[in-house]
Amino acid sequence: MEIKVNYLDNLRLEAKFDDFTVISDQPIRYKGDGSAPGPFDYFLASSAMCAAYFVKVYCNTRNIPTDNIRLSQNNIVDPEDRYKQIFRIQVELPEDISDKDRQGIVRSIERCTVKKVVQAGPDFQIELVDNLDDDTQALLTVQPDGASQTFIEGKDLPLEQTIANLSARLASLGMKIEIASWRNIVPHVWSLHIRDAASPMCFTNGKGATKEAALCSALGEFIERLSCNFFYNDQYFGQDIAGSEFVHYPNEKWFQPGPNGEIPAGVLDDHCLAIYNPDGELLGTHLFDTNSGTPERGICTIPYTRQSDGEVVYFPSNLIENLYLSNGMSAGNTLPEAQVQCLSEIFERAVKKDIIENEMALPAVPEAVLARYPHIQEGVRALEAQGFPVLIKDASLGGRFPVMCVALMNPRTGGVFTSFGAHPNFQVALERSLTELLQGRSFEGLSDLPAPTFNSLAVTEPNNFVEHFIDSSGVVSWRFFSARSDYAFCDWDFSGTTAEEAATLFSLLNELGHDAYMTVFEHLGAPVCRILVPGYSEVYPVEDLVWDNTNIALRFREDILNLHRLSDEALAALVERLEESEQDDYLKIITLIGIEFDENTVWGQLTILELRLLIYLALGELEQARELVEAYLQFNDNTVERGRFYQAMQVVLEATLEDDLTLEDYLPNFRRMFGDTVLDAVLGSVEGSVRFYGLTPTSLALEGLDRHQRLVDSYKKLHAARQRAAAGH
Repeated sequence: MEIKVNYLDNLRLEAKFDDFTVISDQPIRYKGDGSAPGPFDYFLASSAMCAAYFVKVYCNTRNIPTDNIRLSQNNIVDPEDRYKQIFRIQVELPEDISDKDRQGIVRSIERCTVKKVVQAGPDFQIELVDNLDDDTQALLTVQPDGASQTFIEGKDLPLEQTIANLSARLASLGMKIEIASWRNIVPHVWSLHIRDAASPMCFTNGKGATKEAALCSALGEFIERLSCNFFYNDQYFGQDIAGSEFVHYPNEKWFQPGPNGEIPAGVLDDHCLAIYNPDGELLGTHLFDTNSGTPERGICTIPYTRQSDGEVVYFPSNLIENLYLSNGMSAGNTLPEAQVQCLSEIFERAVKKDIIENEMALPAVPEAVLARYPHIQEGVRALEAQGFPVLIKDASLGGRFPVMCVALMNPRTGGVFTSFGAHPNFQVALERSLTELLQGRSFEGLSDLPAPTFNSLAVTEPNNFVEHFIDSSGVVSWRFFSARSDYAFCDWDFSGTTAEEAATLFSLLNELGHDAYMTVFEHLGAPVCRILVPGYSEVYPVEDLVWDNTNIALRFREDILNLHRLSDEALAALVERLEESEQDDYLKIITLIGIEFDENTVWGQLTILELRLLIYLALGELEQARELVEAYLQFNDNTVERGRFYQAMQVVLEATLEDDLTLEDYLPNFRRMFGDTVLDAVLGSVEGSVRFYGLTPTSLALEGLDRHQRLVDSYKKLHAARQRAAAGH
């Protein structure tokens, strides 16, 4: 994590990281003002709070209340060496907690991250740089050894060279990549989380049988998601990019809808139109670009090559982001390597969807076959030693597809987790199933798995597949666990050179009657391909293009960002559009308009319901506001402070609107209950002198929105690289 420090007045310091700001000071005896804790005080508090966090996690997974658990820490300084200290953590537990859980709570504190880092002894590297923002040294803890060369299946270059190449590509963009966390809870299963230090919203997870393989995976995914604009899906690029020569890629092409909004000629082909617009409801006006917010420019499209005949077909950027998420994108050392990874993921997800929705029972992989892969067996045994039964299944559907499955059961909670992996090589597909299963997870994280069901409607519900796609947390059928499988086990093998494997996978798509469309991005210096298979690789249903399109943001973004400047007439029109849109009242404005507000602010927690409420207050429509306050309080999951504001709002509106009540009679005790600050804000909101309490003014220029500005700055680096590549530099 990158922490930037600014000097304030006197000895006060400001540390900024992610969306947070921490202020430190020094005691008056050290010439400070005593206005905040000192840096060392924060360090001491961090270990106590970290220990308390792990106790909380332990108790939450076992439904143990923490109301009567108390924890304290004292640091005992050695009188002869003040840098040698004992941190004594004491925990007071209620009598009704069992001896087993008492021991478990002590063990949970042993897992405290701060404690482990201190005990391991961090290395401090101090250096001078010309410019902090220009320093692009990748903050990676695995450095390739020039003398080592580790080849693994699926990679056309050794891991060490792959790490060096991908790190250099990211550094050339001016991106400082940091490793936020590592996981290795069982042997031969590694995962890590990396992110852009300046824009932590840009992150990826990697997995592999070794830490080097996991790092390759994470870096490759970072490059692929940059190249395909995945980090910026649904997000507003800002006015500079929106008005630039190109928005997404230099070879993009813009089309104007027909006179009645029709999809214009040149956008998509007949095959795609039959899939995306089966009932003739999809219009060109549905396909305006969300990121630029410029419908006047028309429909932004990206050229893809149809694999059946090499013809170029133009796909709307809006369609891609609405239907495909990250499915069908990959980076590689070579284009065939990227194609194999890309197509493998497409088959993995399509086969997984087929298996889950049709409640298939898969055959177990025989022990004799598993014995060929001792490292995988060792990881499975470690999971089972922790009390998690593991089932290893052949998901090839009779040898047709290069897909494997690993399912984990949690008898303590009744939950299950199914993980799928695909690759032409049997071992790689199996290994990916296991590493995907544990990617980013701790043993405690396996306690929130959903239980299987015999309810077919719950399994086939469209959003269940989306949940499976995002993090494999969807529901599976009990029929999946039947001992009577729908297919016989097949000891399949589709492997060859990466070029041969890519040809095999393309051929398999063709046998299924599907046409693939591919584009290749090389502006970052590494081959990245994106493959779309209409009617096969979509994550969301095609009707979302009409009924749940992300470019609904275009109807609201400008007015919401200019909320404080709108006339009463414009506010009335805005709230009417919000109601007519029939969007979920609890949808966050972040999602609605594609702006990354700081989640710790009122903007960051603002929902459509609360926005409507604030508009009605600004318009003096108090009856409507009272109705929405009741709904807000019934389902509020905002901050305690915001909840108190609306509790006070509810009683003030009641006392104002009810004929038999007089507000002045209650104000003294309202003030005692809610405090002057809250009540003054409520009274001002009701009287009209305070508008949109808690929402700081902003606009399309995004002033004050540091989190979103960091995301836009990240995209500008990428945009500039594409400009340089297009110019041949």
